[in-house]
Amino acid sequence: MLVPRLLFLFVVASTAWLSPVHAASPLPLPAFTPWNTKTLEKAPDVEWIDRTQPVHSLLYTAEPYQGHPTRVFAYYASPVTLGLESAGKKYPAMVLVHGGGGTAFEKWAELYASRGYAAVAMDLAGNWQPDRQNRARLPDGGPTAEDGPKFGNPGTPDRDRWTYHAVADVMLAHSLIRSFPEVDPTQTGLTGISWGGYLTCIVAGVDWRFQAACPQYGCGFLGNNSAWRVSQLDPMKPENREYWLKMWDPSSYVGSAPMRMFFVNGSNDFAYPLDSYMKTYQLVQSPKNIRIEPAMPHGHIFAVKEVLQFFDSVFKGGAPLPKVTRASIEGGQLVAEVDCNSPLKLATLEFTGAPHLENKQRPWQARLLTIDGKTVHGDAPPAGTTAWYVTVTDEHGMMVSSEVTLP
Repeated sequence: MLVPRLLFLFVVASTAWLSPVHAASPLPLPAFTPWNTKTLEKAPDVEWIDRTQPVHSLLYTAEPYQGHPTRVFAYYASPVTLGLESAGKKYPAMVLVHGGGGTAFEKWAELYASRGYAAVAMDLAGNWQPDRQNRARLPDGGPTAEDGPKFGNPGTPDRDRWTYHAVADVMLAHSLIRSFPEVDPTQTGLTGISWGGYLTCIVAGVDWRFQAACPQYGCGFLGNNSAWRVSQLDPMKPENREYWLKMWDPSSYVGSAPMRMFFVNGSNDFAYPLDSYMKTYQLVQSPKNIRIEPAMPHGHIFAVKEVLQFFDSVFKGGAPLPKVTRASIEGGQLVAEVDCNSPLKLATLEFTGAPHLENKQRPWQARLLTIDGKTVHGDAPPAGTTAWYVTVTDEHGMMVSSEVTLP
């Protein structure tokens, strides 16, 4: 895989994105990486269930689970299936990864198809939707997405772990959609929500064929500070915890991601706190941007406008999002520089003095900052601040953030 990857890195490096700062080379994948990427890069066998509806449904062959063959249920849509355009054109493609409690979301695939993409949304819990309304267990489905298959029995073979299957299923969905004649296989994006964001961070490091990726909420360093640290990871024997974090935490893989990445989270996320989120973000060496929304709710929110614009900017010639390239304290003043194509209309300093372990409930305060062209400035955060960041919003209502500073 070395030669294709070097070629891909050359392409990424030759298409500088937003920031004048040059990204470092992505890290090599660790030797213990459990996925056979060559196998997963081949399009799987597919059985179409329903191609009469605007959003088609299908099953594709996946990795064996506990010695038995498995298949994955998915929805597929494009401008052609929706009747918006005639066949004969190639489209960029999106792979859509649901979070905990989720499934293959028909409306998510339809949303991207309505915007000019081909899109596939798969179920990663061994379920399917035979009537498009209700979920049922797929007779040949893989592991469920409950905590047991994710964290449970330390004697479970790697290939029977939920994370192993979920990552493989996403890669196979990518291979499948790239094989469709109406898809441009050189223009593919990946986005996931919550546990889907966790998977996006892993897949971005393992599947180098994507050109852009957006993890929403999900991140790595689950053993440091996450919704599962106390309930699942801390009770493990030290050697089992160490092995789980090495094999299945996104921090082992996301630094190998070579594509453009856009990270989206809320200031008070209950599952993926900002200290772990920033450690994950800082591992990424490829061009990246970030959006931390004050008190953003956690859920399967498909239409975050900045996420849609991010992918449009990569694949459809859309305007790039602004990017805060620097935010620092100088002589008691906060100064931030912004790379933007459109004038800024709002800038704020967001800060809190509460501990990181109280991420869900800790209060944040906001101060307006002064905008001077592509520079914003104002008073520094007060003494005792434990986390702060800058948000900027352009005249089109697109909001992004600086990295979160954790003094």
